[in-house]
Amino acid sequence: MTDVIDTLVGITPGSKLDAIRAQRSEARKHAQASYASLFEPKDLGGVTADERHAVAAFVAGLHGEPKTGAFYAAKLPAGLGAAIAAEVAAAKSKGPYGHFPKGPLSTEDAPGPTWKASDASRKVLGPRLTAAFEHTHMLVFHPRDASAPSLQSLLDAGWSTTDIVTISQLVSFLSYQIRVVAGLSTLASTL
Repeated sequence: MTDVIDTLVGITPGSKLDAIRAQRSEARKHAQASYASLFEPKDLGGVTADERHAVAAFVAGLHGEPKTGAFYAAKLPAGLGAAIAAEVAAAKSKGPYGHFPKGPLSTEDAPGPTWKASDASRKVLGPRLTAAFEHTHMLVFHPRDASAPSLQSLLDAGWSTTDIVTISQLVSFLSYQIRVVAGLSTLASTL
């Protein structure tokens, strides 16, 4: 596959943006390697390709990045894509929210809503993706509140600890990828 960030931004070989990205060749190479390791690994482990793309589409939707969301949603069965779109609409928020431990950062505490999947979507998503999406929402909007007890619902839904790390890595990578795509897209509009 060609570089996924180039694909999402629409960067063509030899363009001004291609030359700009070439100046950060290591960052470009490692971003693509991260994508490949998360979405095209030799061994998927306990997280299927559909589950990986579903989490990615959900993260992109929460961040309000339609191009990236469409890229990942296009790899999903139609019914699953529709359920994700419905849950994104219900789960969108401003954030980040959360509470710091008592101390100087406590002045930055921000209360905010937590999100749970709808009953209708739970039937389509199943317990594993439902738990993964609720965890994803926590990482995107309540990163300060993520804790060991909040991981129990993932374990109860059948995810292993290795799977939970993979899901969390997907969320982290997508947050990075979305910001790079947004920045490069903005830069492209000025060239």
